[in-house]
Amino acid sequence: MSLIGDGLEKAVQKAFTRPAPKNAGPQMRYLVKQLGGTKAVAQMLRVSQRTVERYVKDQIKKPRPDLAARIDREVKARWQPQIRARAKAKAASTGGIVIDTRARMGYAAPIGSTDQDRIRHLTVALPPIYAARLFEAQEAGASDARLQEIAAEALKEVYFQDGGRRAGSLDEVRFTDIEHLEFDL
Repeated sequence: MSLIGDGLEKAVQKAFTRPAPKNAGPQMRYLVKQLGGTKAVAQMLRVSQRTVERYVKDQIKKPRPDLAARIDREVKARWQPQIRARAKAKAASTGGIVIDTRARMGYAAPIGSTDQDRIRHLTVALPPIYAARLFEAQEAGASDARLQEIAAEALKEVYFQDGGRRAGSLDEVRFTDIEHLEFDL
């Protein structure tokens, strides 16, 4: 996935009411139930159907690290879909989303202003419209660059222009060299 996409996914996972299964056996049984059979799980994880059956029966307990990461990612992507949808809907309609980032930011502005890029650490509450745009773009399979553009627009509106109260002639915000990025619903 991507840096911003992963950050959005982690924010949604914080809304879970129960923890996802952590061991290979319960994780595999959950995936088999969700996908309707061991064959579909085997194809998704790129292992044999027999291997999936062994995990389901607890004959194998410890997967190799790359397989463990794939299993964990697929379980978390499917875990509590209604809770996930509710958290996204709340952020997109009323709650908004908080972005905490340390990145290089600058802007294009009229001649005579200091628009040089510099590292900034910001924690900013973004309005629901930007949360909705970020989630919609993520679900549509947007690239990390597109998600970054949406986040830059949000930071321009909320941080640099303060909702239209200042820097009205600001053209474009550059949001690059992200060192840290975290979202919270």
